[in-house]
Amino acid sequence: MMQPKKINYKKIKKGKLSRMDFKANKLSFGEAGLKAAESGVIRSKQLEAARQAISRKIRKKGKVWIRVFPDLPVTAKPSESRMGGGKGATSHWVARVKTGTIIFELICSDSTVVDVALKTGGAKLPVKTKLCYINK
Repeated sequence: MMQPKKINYKKIKKGKLSRMDFKANKLSFGEAGLKAAESGVIRSKQLEAARQAISRKIRKKGKVWIRVFPDLPVTAKPSESRMGGGKGATSHWVARVKTGTIIFELICSDSTVVDVALKTGGAKLPVKTKLCYINK
């Protein structure tokens, strides 16, 4: 499970998620990528599941880069606890993803495996995704 090693504040306010991203919307490392088609939050376990699915499909024919990192703590209070008593303990970590953000990048010697691997990884994520390529 991915989470930061060191943080400044244990508990952070949710804030609002803006709609579009124009900074991280181009491929930097690989030849193909998985791009978010909608905004949302992705848990660290979901990111890890998608990474494992992609890695299993490409085996040792390629390399995978993860472009987002879950650095936002989400807190939860125990169920059936009374009102008050402050904010709950950190439950899990999430990554905010805007529309157009590249989530995964991939380079692989076998081009037929790339589509299958990225579609399988995209199925593990809670946001809609689409494939993007450097050449096309």
